[in-house]
Amino acid sequence: MQSASDEESRRSLTVIVLAAGLGTRMKSKTPKVLHEVCGKPMIVWVNEAIEAIEADRTLVVLGDGVESVHQVLPQSTRVVMQERQLGTGDAVRAARAALGDFEGDILVMCGDTPLVTGEALRGLLKMHASSAPACTLMTVELADPSHYGRICRDDDGRVTQIIEHRDATEEQKKICEVNAGVYVFEAPALWEALAEVGIDNVQGEVYLTDVIGIMAGHGQVVLAHTDEDASVVLGVNSRLDLSVVTGIMRQRILEHHMLSGVTITDPASTYVESGVRIGRDTVIEPMTMLAGDTVIGEDCVIGPSTTMIDSSVDDGSTVVSSHLKGAEIAAGCRVGPFAYLRPGARLEAGAKAGTFVEIKNSLVGEGAKVPHLSYIGDAEIGAGTNIAAGNITANYDGENKHRTVIGSNVNTGADTVFVAPVEVGDNAMTGAGSVITGDVPAGSLGIARSRQRNIDGYAGRKSQKSRGGDED
Repeated sequence: MQSASDEESRRSLTVIVLAAGLGTRMKSKTPKVLHEVCGKPMIVWVNEAIEAIEADRTLVVLGDGVESVHQVLPQSTRVVMQERQLGTGDAVRAARAALGDFEGDILVMCGDTPLVTGEALRGLLKMHASSAPACTLMTVELADPSHYGRICRDDDGRVTQIIEHRDATEEQKKICEVNAGVYVFEAPALWEALAEVGIDNVQGEVYLTDVIGIMAGHGQVVLAHTDEDASVVLGVNSRLDLSVVTGIMRQRILEHHMLSGVTITDPASTYVESGVRIGRDTVIEPMTMLAGDTVIGEDCVIGPSTTMIDSSVDDGSTVVSSHLKGAEIAAGCRVGPFAYLRPGARLEAGAKAGTFVEIKNSLVGEGAKVPHLSYIGDAEIGAGTNIAAGNITANYDGENKHRTVIGSNVNTGADTVFVAPVEVGDNAMTGAGSVITGDVPAGSLGIARSRQRNIDGYAGRKSQKSRGGDED
């Protein structure tokens, strides 16, 4: 929390996010910054880091795919168009008109660097505020700095230039401090230096990195804030880069849950997206994927080999080797193995959906059981009811879906088919192999099958006829 004096002394801060790159190496129709990392588009991760520093305004520089990118951004974000992609410096120039006479600080960063955190940005801004240089840039130390721009400093530790790897001398290539691509500029100094940047390079583009050397050449102070997390330098230019960044983000998410009291028995085979919430003392077994808006309570066991998407599981429930999407599981339930719970499936407290059971848009009441080999669709099952093996609610007549309502404490026979719309009253039963097409009153037995008839000696006669046929 900032004090009143801190608020008064704080310079106005604008953020410019560079997100107009075509991302040709991604080989994708989707704008690069919309490719997801652990359930969120890259640019959303960047925006969350920006929200942590409470900037006065944020501008995003876009090119192709402007509408689709704009849809994932906060309404307060202003979009600026870069008509032609002529480099990072040109992208910053594109934002100048939107800033008018702004003279505060400008934070510039890229939209394809999802690993940059709010904490890292706060460290950079703190250093900039303490010394008021023309620019403060973020750097990291890498054991292998190949392909990154090296940070050159003078004897006083001030930055003199950023030298690209291909332009570096052998001595400069030994420098392990590299540019992270995040800068804070004093606005007037930025515009003055950017006006001097040319396009005398192989790409024929305006490089923002050239601003650093120009500022230093004019005697202006350029400082570097070295972040301890070297991963902040990782941007995404290809699908391979995306996989590397996703792996790091996945580990961050898993570490957060483990430090919060969740047991993850095999992190290497567990995938948890950013929006997932998990309660204490829950165990996540190997080969499990938790995605979307999934919420898991305390003391649960999830997995192994379980997928949950946009689903909720309350305290003390177990989900084994199953697939849940849009399902709600109350406390003390058991699911699986090999169950498929589709959108609208809800299990009340203590209910069970067992082996090879599929449930869709249905309520399974408190303590009710659907133990194995059944399809329950568009149905309501009352408390304490037991659905025997191989039951089906035939919910579709070829044109419309209909509901099946089964009361409380009902016991159905194996291989019962309920042809909806149909109702079965409380404490009723159905005979095995029945096709129930009419309502079954409470406390009654519903049987709908033909009477068995045995034909004496039939099997022997058939066998003899078959042998005779072979001889012919």
